[in-house]
Amino acid sequence: MTRETGAVGVRREVRGQVLHLTLDRPEALNALAPADRDRLIAHLDGACADPDVRAVVLTGTGRGFCAGADLRAGAGGGDRVAVDVARAAGDVARMLRLGAQRLIAAVLDCEKPVIAAVNGVAAGLGAHLAFACDLVLAGESARFVEVFARRGLVPDGGGAYLLPRLVGQRRAKELMFFADALPAADAERLGLVNRVVPDGELAATAGAWAARLAAGPTRALALTKQLVNASLDGDRAAAFAAEAAAQEVNMTTADAREGVAAFVERREPKFTGR
Repeated sequence: MTRETGAVGVRREVRGQVLHLTLDRPEALNALAPADRDRLIAHLDGACADPDVRAVVLTGTGRGFCAGADLRAGAGGGDRVAVDVARAAGDVARMLRLGAQRLIAAVLDCEKPVIAAVNGVAAGLGAHLAFACDLVLAGESARFVEVFARRGLVPDGGGAYLLPRLVGQRRAKELMFFADALPAADAERLGLVNRVVPDGELAATAGAWAARLAAGPTRALALTKQLVNASLDGDRAAAFAAEAAAQEVNMTTADAREGVAAFVERREPKFTGR
């Protein structure tokens, strides 16, 4: 089944139980205007409750994956407050909570696995959007830029939370302090990217990975994602308790019963996402 909808700056399409979200402002390297950021959040939240969606692919059009927040958005556009020093105290923090941080949380909390297919530059919030995804594929021409220091800004969009967990504190500081562009191959070496592929193979590779995930045990993957995402935020006792609770919940699903039955019967399981 295929469903397709259009919105300024974001395209949404469901193919074979995979939700494809495409940032579509190539003239701005897919910089996120507040309205498009909110659409993206809504699509990710909607994917959680949609049984016809079992995996998500996030990518961009043109030469960029996402150049970050659109600081040139018109007056009242939300993220513009970050460069408007005349605003009242608390406005910047509030806008970040409701904007960039809410977007990253929507990716981290999405109950379906999310693949980033990074097709070009991923800068600032755009880099963090990719790093928040469960799996990251990058075309050979992709590059990642912690651009904030170039603008005299503190990293936002969860960067100081995500990067140390992915590459360690010293590497995270190097990337954030110098704000140099990191080529795809170096990002793979550091563990920020799962795999680098030729640019012409990026969409097909992301589609193949997503198809495998969409055929998997959806609830088990969601619970696994929750456990892994929370693993560095608590102690061993909390992690073990969360693991036991997740296993208890998962054993009530049809996919768990099917997986065990398939093993006993020596056949391939047929998961339905239920």
